[in-house]
Amino acid sequence: MLDFMTLLGLGLGFGAVYIVMYWGGTSHLLWHRDAFVLVFGGTFASMLISTPMEVVLRLPGALLNVFLARKTLKPNDVISSLVNFSEKAKREGIYSLQEDVGRVKDRFLADGILMLIDGLEPQMVRENLLKEITFIRKRHHQVSNVIRSLGTFSPIFGLLATLLGVVQVLKSISDPKNLGHSMAIAVTGTFYGISAANFLFLPMANKLDAHTEEELLIKEVMIEGILSIQKGDIPIILNRKLQAFMAAKLRSKKPVRE
Repeated sequence: MLDFMTLLGLGLGFGAVYIVMYWGGTSHLLWHRDAFVLVFGGTFASMLISTPMEVVLRLPGALLNVFLARKTLKPNDVISSLVNFSEKAKREGIYSLQEDVGRVKDRFLADGILMLIDGLEPQMVRENLLKEITFIRKRHHQVSNVIRSLGTFSPIFGLLATLLGVVQVLKSISDPKNLGHSMAIAVTGTFYGISAANFLFLPMANKLDAHTEEELLIKEVMIEGILSIQKGDIPIILNRKLQAFMAAKLRSKKPVRE
């Protein structure tokens, strides 16, 4: 299913630009083959030069997460699962969770439960899971930073298109027939570069970062729940602890007003 907010944002952004240009009688300048090839071809070429192949190969999947609504774990569902694990562990012991691990769809949660079954110390369980969170954040930020770099490159290539257009204007200054074509490259190139950066690349990078932080918040809740099960907290205490932990984390992510 498509992500409605992404499509709405793109529609509003490009629609506003088109309406203003239509009212000004310049909507025909929205498409220019030479400027398009220079700005987008140069932008993606710079990205390929500066990015390792293994990161480039992860870009298509990441872009799908921007335009498609993701099926993510809900915090309440995760807390409910952890409470159920706690109830079973209290009744039958931690080793009874062995038969439930295979039905856990989230690999991170399954790994944490297996650490409990293996009898690892709480500090080691926490350190191992926090390391996994660190690796996930780094992997995801590698991809979002590549997309953010596209937003850095595209305005520069837009400026380059403008400079080439100005050169052609000066070259064709005695030929009025080619003057308009050269001016179109200069103007449209800057338009493509700025629009691509602010309507596509930078917003997509920010959205991927938001998805990453949402996913990692769930995993932090899992860590607290796993450690509480190991500690032997009763289910009702576990539920309250996780609800409070999640609320505190969400509050800490809100910007502080000065």
